[in-house]
Amino acid sequence: MLHMHDLTRVYRTDTVETMALDHIDLAIAEGEFVAVMGPSGCGKSTLLNIVGMIDTPTGGEYSFCGENVAPYPESRLVEIRRRHLGFVFQSFNLIDDLTVYENVELPLLYQNVPRTQRRARVREVLELVDLRPREKHKPAQLSGGQQQRVAVARAVVCDPKLILADEPTGNLDTKTSYEVMVTLQGLVDQGITVVLVTHETDIAAYARRVVVLRDGLIVEDRTQEPLIAKPESAA
Repeated sequence: MLHMHDLTRVYRTDTVETMALDHIDLAIAEGEFVAVMGPSGCGKSTLLNIVGMIDTPTGGEYSFCGENVAPYPESRLVEIRRRHLGFVFQSFNLIDDLTVYENVELPLLYQNVPRTQRRARVREVLELVDLRPREKHKPAQLSGGQQQRVAVARAVVCDPKLILADEPTGNLDTKTSYEVMVTLQGLVDQGITVVLVTHETDIAAYARRVVVLRDGLIVEDRTQEPLIAKPESAA
């Protein structure tokens, strides 16, 4: 699904050149759950931004579903992002004045989906994240974990092929972090590909594959048996 070959990203100023990604080769198959780890400044956020077509590589190739998107203009990248990608961030980015239902519905409004179809799809994804009873609540009436699950629902409402999650548990306590990870695992079970950036090993334990970056290089790429049940300490 995702294929990067000899991928580089260089940031330049008048006096400094920084190699954020150093000739990366990486392939991610459809339906994988991949955690990207590494110390601050290792290139993991740069990698996520290129995968999400928010940033463009300096060199090399990046193919999404068989298309080399690296040379595409921004207008084409926007179209691909809108149709096929969902984003979940550390900050929930919900609109305070809208209800849970309205926040999740928003991407469908941008795509001019008919009202009846919108209603059915929004309620379907709210069931998926176990928030249907809260659909009329405002974000301020929810816990942090519930707000992040609303953000996950908004990310998947347009039925994307790929979810990109950038430190999605960074603002959450241990118990609600695990709840969000179980939600992301549920998306993978439905065939959605998830790429997660995290610095926490206990969060990466929920992924089936872990890619470790250091100084813009992939220094480890391993598969593992993912953690499924929440630990008793988080129950």
